[in-house]
Amino acid sequence: MLLFTSSFLCTPSSSSSSSSIPTVTLSPTNSLSSNVLNLRIPCFILRHYFQCPHSSASSSLFTKPISRTTLTCVLGYSLTNQHVYPDPSPEFAEFETHKFKVELFQKLSDDVDEFGNELDAVIHVCAQIFSEFLHKEYGGPGTLLVTPFTDMLVALKKKKLPGAPLAARASLLWAQNHVDEDWEVWNSK
Repeated sequence: MLLFTSSFLCTPSSSSSSSSIPTVTLSPTNSLSSNVLNLRIPCFILRHYFQCPHSSASSSLFTKPISRTTLTCVLGYSLTNQHVYPDPSPEFAEFETHKFKVELFQKLSDDVDEFGNELDAVIHVCAQIFSEFLHKEYGGPGTLLVTPFTDMLVALKKKKLPGAPLAARASLLWAQNHVDEDWEVWNSK
């Protein structure tokens, strides 16, 4: 995807509609005048084309008045609606951290040669970082980050604990497979 900006002149539309959303006519810039506002609009060149239910938007975008609904269709996302993630849930964080510890222990205990007597210390470090992430940042599907798992790798290496890459990778895979689903189940109660 290529991103560039182009300038358009934006003048108020002369239509007398009773809509509460003002319409704006966009036209390519050729000259500047005192009653015209110069806007910079980011444009995307997309590889795939989509059909817009507003025929005026797909036929001649820059010569007809554009409403907020048409811009939403043309740009592919809503200009007014933004998804707000819920705050982290301490109860969910406690539940999920406990489940994480138990299942990570089961997964990593298969590699006794890798961890030796340090398995409990490895799981403690991973669970502590995972718990902090769940308490402070996780707010549901779409908010699972890779940052805590890279932090696990760094912390395990800093403490010179064995199997740091294996533990961090197992933690990440477990989280990808379980956390979002567990959140959905937790909030459906």
